[in-house]
Amino acid sequence: MVEHTRAHRRVEPVAPPGDRRTLTLGTLYLPDGLKLRDRMPLWIHFHGAPTVVEIAAKRLRRLPVVTVQLGAGSSVYGQPFTDPDGIRRLVDEAGQQAGITFGPLILSSWSAGYGAIREILRQPPAYTAVERVLVLDSIHAGYVSGSPGPVESELTPSDLEIWVQLAHDAVAGRKRLLVTHSEVFPGTFASTTETADYVVRQIGAARWPVLKWGPVGMQQLSEVKRGGLEVQGFAGNSAPDHVDHLYGIDEFMRLLLSGRRITRIN
Repeated sequence: MVEHTRAHRRVEPVAPPGDRRTLTLGTLYLPDGLKLRDRMPLWIHFHGAPTVVEIAAKRLRRLPVVTVQLGAGSSVYGQPFTDPDGIRRLVDEAGQQAGITFGPLILSSWSAGYGAIREILRQPPAYTAVERVLVLDSIHAGYVSGSPGPVESELTPSDLEIWVQLAHDAVAGRKRLLVTHSEVFPGTFASTTETADYVVRQIGAARWPVLKWGPVGMQQLSEVKRGGLEVQGFAGNSAPDHVDHLYGIDEFMRLLLSGRRITRIN
């Protein structure tokens, strides 16, 4: 589908100035003007045009970012991180290239990239190292029966339990989690609307209807705000509506970083 009502604004895909280092899984980008310290947070983004993410990092001027683009499907992103040392190796390699120590971690994904974050969070040491997470129209799950409906679908709990744990920790102020979703309905697996509803119900919260503008001409319809958790629902069930979430990444990341200081988990 296509959609011609909303603006769907796009940045010009021109690589911003800065230093790039090729890694085994992805590329480390250090924006021009970024002041490096001996230890600093590392932003890792999974899936979506690296140039769009680098432009966001350049605008923020606060974080180095590793962009990881592995292909299509969540399993492609999840597989490298089923190994408990997978994320540690990526962070260590980035640190060696930059000559600094990275930590804590800030993770983001668009679309299929959630597969990487889900596997990373399932590893207890990595879960502790992750402080903030941004998922852009990017959490899916299976249906217990293998298909949706007939009225309200039953989602596979094991696909979502780590997101529920993260949401609980965000509500308690130990993490920060920002979830955005469209109204796209894949049909063969649970939509980002359904998974967001599932997580919200599991923490005992409810959506609040809103009508306001979002990034790049998006139209926000609902929200949940509780502690360090925020869920934003947007109009649209077309491909451009889905892609909007990626192109709004600089504003969504700015919101994620604006939250109060995180209470560290020992």
